[in-house]
Amino acid sequence: MYAEMRQPAKYKKIIKQLAAYQAQLALEEEAEVLYADIKMALNHKVRSRKFLLHQMPVYQHKLEQIHKKVKSYNTFHFLYVTRLSKEELVGNYEEIIKITSVTEKARKQGKINDKRFDKRFNNYMSVYAHLRCRKAEQGLALAEEYFKDFHYSSGNWFYFLETYLLLAVHAKQYGQAFELLQQARKNPYYRKQRVAAQQRWELYEAYIQFVQPEQSPVKMRYFTQFVQTVPDYSRDKQGYNVAILILQFLHFLRRRDIEGLLARLEGLRKYEQRHLRDPATLRSQLFFRMLLMTVKQNFVLAVCEKKAAPLLERLKAAPQPGEAYGEIEIIPYEDLWELTLGILRQNQMEQAAIEHAERNRT
Repeated sequence: MYAEMRQPAKYKKIIKQLAAYQAQLALEEEAEVLYADIKMALNHKVRSRKFLLHQMPVYQHKLEQIHKKVKSYNTFHFLYVTRLSKEELVGNYEEIIKITSVTEKARKQGKINDKRFDKRFNNYMSVYAHLRCRKAEQGLALAEEYFKDFHYSSGNWFYFLETYLLLAVHAKQYGQAFELLQQARKNPYYRKQRVAAQQRWELYEAYIQFVQPEQSPVKMRYFTQFVQTVPDYSRDKQGYNVAILILQFLHFLRRRDIEGLLARLEGLRKYEQRHLRDPATLRSQLFFRMLLMTVKQNFVLAVCEKKAAPLLERLKAAPQPGEAYGEIEIIPYEDLWELTLGILRQNQMEQAAIEHAERNRT
């Protein structure tokens, strides 16, 4: 326009501004491409996420350099999400709590564009990090505060509620976890979730039902059927399959179904050999061995407790795996081991009662 109007001074001034903005836009687009590469790998298979681990420091460094030059909201956003993704991949959830806390403080101080920044995502990552670094009580309190910011028609409402429920389970607030589960079921948008998401809710319900069994025969029949058919639901060789195998084993242990238990025992062995060789899966490896020990020791409570003690200490000291390894503990393994010992104790008492009744009859 200035060229057409023959105004050379204004033309030269605006051309310089335009060149600066074009240079900024080019850097922002470069940052966006870097972030897109990261996002693609994160949304792919477990193997891709493991490969990404080695590339993340390079990506982060490039994004930091771009942000120093541009200092725009766009470059901040790509760097911020990349930093969170990097720590999530390696399982450094304490650092995620720090990042989210510092970011929220900066938002309140007006250092971040509040109209563009999604504080709900920041809050979700904080709550999720509390779950993964074993700060369930603190995380549960934050989840109760932050949940009101999510609208029930949003898919993010369900994602946040999943973490909220798991925090309740990890804090051993099973009654609250059941109420949250019912809240999800009653949401009119529940059936509009992806099939995989609905199956996760079913698995959560199965665990809660296992910990606090309902007396309803219909519920118990549904639970039994679910536990026996759930392997068909999962094709990924890590993640929820671990939780499924454990639940099946404990289910047959409680029922004292030796035939079913031995079948699941073989499944546990094969799974460990094929998919739990990585050092980052140490917690699952150790817990699998503890479960296998109950069979080797013929389900004798005192012997199982004694033999598993060294493994339990190693389990308590083992770090939580990062997202790169796709593992999830619906109930912490330490709590599941207490539950396992409780089942052995109950089975032992019932067996002793049966033997006592038989002796009285003879």
